[in-house]
Amino acid sequence: MSSFSASLNSAAQANDRLKTIQGQVHPMTQQYDHPLDPLSATEISVASTLIKAKHLGKRFQFRYVTLVEPPKKQLTAYLDEELAGKTPSQKPDRIVEALYSVFDNETGWSYKCYEGIVNLTTSQVVREQPLPEGAAEPLSFRTMATAQAILVESREFKDAVAKLNLPENIVIEIDPWMYGVDQPKAGPSRLSFLCYARHPSNNHPDGNIYSIPLPIIPLMDLQTMEVLSIEPAASGGTQDGFTYGTHPEKAIDHCIANEYVPELQPRGLRKDLKPLQVVQPEGASFTIKGRLVEWQKWRFRVGWNYREGAVIHDVTYDGRRVFHRLSLSDMTVPYGDPRTPYHRKQAFDLGDLGAGLSANNLALGCDCLGLIHYFPGALTTHTGEGEVKGNAVCLHEQDMGIGWKHTNYRTDRAVLTRNRMLVVQQILTVANYEYIFAWQFDQAGAIHFETRATGILSTCLIDPGKVSEWGNVVSPGVLAQYHQHIFCLRIDPAIDGWQNSVVQEEAVSLPISAERNPFGNAFVTEKQVIKTSSYADAAPHKNRVFKIINPSKFNPHSKNPVSYKLVPHTGQLLLADPGSVAAARARFAQHHIWVTKHRDEDLWCAGKYTNQAFREDGGVQDMIERNENVENDDILVWHTFGMTHIPRVEDFPVMPVEIHQVSLKPADFFDRNPAIDVPASSQLANKSVLYDEFNASKSGSCCS
Repeated sequence: MSSFSASLNSAAQANDRLKTIQGQVHPMTQQYDHPLDPLSATEISVASTLIKAKHLGKRFQFRYVTLVEPPKKQLTAYLDEELAGKTPSQKPDRIVEALYSVFDNETGWSYKCYEGIVNLTTSQVVREQPLPEGAAEPLSFRTMATAQAILVESREFKDAVAKLNLPENIVIEIDPWMYGVDQPKAGPSRLSFLCYARHPSNNHPDGNIYSIPLPIIPLMDLQTMEVLSIEPAASGGTQDGFTYGTHPEKAIDHCIANEYVPELQPRGLRKDLKPLQVVQPEGASFTIKGRLVEWQKWRFRVGWNYREGAVIHDVTYDGRRVFHRLSLSDMTVPYGDPRTPYHRKQAFDLGDLGAGLSANNLALGCDCLGLIHYFPGALTTHTGEGEVKGNAVCLHEQDMGIGWKHTNYRTDRAVLTRNRMLVVQQILTVANYEYIFAWQFDQAGAIHFETRATGILSTCLIDPGKVSEWGNVVSPGVLAQYHQHIFCLRIDPAIDGWQNSVVQEEAVSLPISAERNPFGNAFVTEKQVIKTSSYADAAPHKNRVFKIINPSKFNPHSKNPVSYKLVPHTGQLLLADPGSVAAARARFAQHHIWVTKHRDEDLWCAGKYTNQAFREDGGVQDMIERNENVENDDILVWHTFGMTHIPRVEDFPVMPVEIHQVSLKPADFFDRNPAIDVPASSQLANKSVLYDEFNASKSGSCCS
C-alpha cells in the first residue's frame, strides 16, 4: 500500500470507526454554535468516514472536506431573527462537500475523483458523482510530495541533471508547479516542476534556492506517477530568441549565493534599530464569542474554508446590515515569457490549491502585533481526518494615524481622533511567494481589503552577461520574468436590506453655456444604474466609482439612496492576448467590475475547477451571459484588481511588500460622519514622550 493512501480493510473496521466518531459528536446539530461556523476537525472526520463506508476496502485520498453554507434564502431568515434579538427557530442542516480520489486497486496509482455531499445532521451521504468531464482535481501537498520523491529517483531526471555538470555534492530542490494547459485535452492530471539548487558554498537548508535556477522542467502524469518528459528551459538572452541549450557547459557556475536568512548575510544586520512595541494596557476594544466579533459598532463573523481561507460573514454597523459575505474568490498569476514551457506558467492559487491550505500558522509577535486573538482553521488530511491549524487567522487593532482633525483658527483649539482599525489577517505561502490578505474595519464605517505581496520571485536561469526582453536580471544568472498578480473579490452586499442595485457614477464637466455653465467652471455627476448582469471598468480620469445602493431607502439629508461605494483599484488588467489560452482561462481578469444575480453556487470567479482548465467554466463571464436582472435584486459584485510586476533588482532576494487596497465606503448611508463620537486623542491616553526628555532620563540629569 502506498504511503499517501488510506484503506479500510474490512466492513467491521469501517463500521467500528463510524460508530466511534458518531458517538463522539451526534446529534450533529449540537456541535456548532452557528450555521456559518467553519467545520470542526471532528466534523471533517465524520464526513470522510461516512464516505469511506460506501467504498469498503478501497484506498482513498481526500483533497478537501468543506462546509456548504446554507441556502441564502434559508440563512437570511435565521440571521434576521438573530439581528432582531430573537432566538432563531431552527438551525439549517449541516451540509458538507468532499472531494476525494478512489484508487482502482491496492497498489497502483490510477484513480477516479468524486464529489460527495454529506448531511452531517442525518449522517447520510446524499450525493456522490464523478468530477465533470475534463475537470481536474485541485492539487494536494501529499500528491506533490509523492510525485517529487518519485521524480528525483527516476533515471530521466538523473540523466538530465548530469548534463548540467553541477558541482559535486550539490543539493537540488524542486518546486511543484501547476500545469498550465495549452491545448483542449491535456490528458489526465499532470504536474510540472521548477528545479533549483542550494548554493554549494553553504548548502544551507534555508538558503535561497531561487538564486540557483536549473534549466530543466520535468513533467509528470499523476495517474501513473510516470515522468512524461524533462523539458529544456531556455536560458538565452534577447539575442537568442527561442533558441535552447545556450547555457555554458557548467550551467550554474556564474550564479552566486544571494541569501535572505539573517545568519547568511555577509555584511551582518543593522545594529541601530530600537524596539517598537504595541501596548494596550487596558486590553483590547473588541470582544469575541466563538467566531462572532464585535468592535466599535461593527459586528461580523469570521468564517474559514480550505479554498478561500478567511471569509467575513453577516456584517452590520450599529445594527444595520451592510454586507452578507466578503471573500477573495480567486486569483491568477500569468507569466509573460513565451518560450516553451514557460508559456504554460499560470497559477490559480486558490482554485488550483487553496488559500486555507496554504495559510501560515501565524506566530505571536511576528505576523501581527499588539493584543492578538487567533482563529483556528480545520483542514483535511489525505486520509480524511480533520486537523487544526491553530493560528490560521489573526485579529488585532492597528493605529493608522489621524482619523479626523479640525483646528478652529479663531480659538486655536484643535480636536482630533486617531484612526484605529480592526484587522482580520491571514498570510499565504505558495511555494516562493507570500500573500498577506487583510480585511480592515475602520471607525468611520468603511471596510478595506488590503493585499500585500512579498516573498521570493519565481526565477529561471539566464546565461552569463545576457539580458532578456521577457524579464529582468536580478542576480548573476537569475532572470525574474515579467508576470501579473490578478485578484478578484466576491462582494455579497446587504445594504440596509437584501435587495440592492449598482450605480456607476462619474464626475463630468459641463460645456460652457449661458443656461448651466456661463463661467466654464461647473461639473456634475452622471449616474447609470446597471440593470442586467454585465461588466464595467474603472476609469480614474472620470473619478468613476460604483455605488451599491438600496433603492428603497433614502438618506434624510441628501435624499439619495443609502449606499456603499466601491472605490475600484485601477491597476492593469490581463495582458495576455484575448485569443490566448491564458486569457480563456481567466476571463474574470479582463474587466474590473462584474455584477451578477446572486446564486448560492456562484462562488468562484474563474469557475470551480481551475487546475488544467482550458477555459474559464462557470466563472463570471458565464454568469453575466445569463442576462439576469440585477436592479433592486439579490446581487453579487465582483472586483478584479492586481499588479503587473516588472521585477526590480531590489525585489531580490526577498521582495519588499507591494501594497494594494480596495475600499468599500459608506456614501449617504449615515446622517453624519459615523466616527464623530470617537473620543478625542489626548496625551493622557497616548503617553507620548519627547525624544530629548527620553534621552535625558536615560543618561541622568543634573537636578535629579
